[in-house]
Amino acid sequence: MTDRQPGGAQAAEPSEPAASAESAEPSADDWLPIGEVGARTGVAASALRFYEEFGLIASGRDGRGRRRYPRHMLRRIALISVAKRIGIPLEDLREAFADVPLDRPPSHQEWQRASRGWKRRLEERRRTIERLEAELTGCIGCGCLSMRACALLNPGDSLAGDGTGPRRL
Repeated sequence: MTDRQPGGAQAAEPSEPAASAESAEPSADDWLPIGEVGARTGVAASALRFYEEFGLIASGRDGRGRRRYPRHMLRRIALISVAKRIGIPLEDLREAFADVPLDRPPSHQEWQRASRGWKRRLEERRRTIERLEAELTGCIGCGCLSMRACALLNPGDSLAGDGTGPRRL
């Protein structure tokens, strides 16, 4: 089986496992068919193929050309699913995973580095949600329900000059 990386690079599966579990290539028993990965993760096969094309995950092929995923991809797919559920764009995921290897299970240090980046992004997102919540509470409290007409938060429609879209968040 070959391990396919984004951009077409391939690495042959080693015949013997490496000494370190963190750097070992998956054994033949650790390669899962796309249907099993989909069933275990709740992610459609079409989405798995898209994530692979986008560079978020990687697969290999068996002797018949069927797509197989190393077991360590399950963790990555789970993180992708959770991130999507809370609205994190796939491009942000690709950036967060940039230093996490696709061809082997990541080391503890690699996950720690990625985790720090995730925590920063999640904290920014949390602050934005809190500001939105506060603005909604204030807007509902004043009763006008209109940023254009609101004399408290946008007197004289002063925010219109700042451009389109939300200006206070």
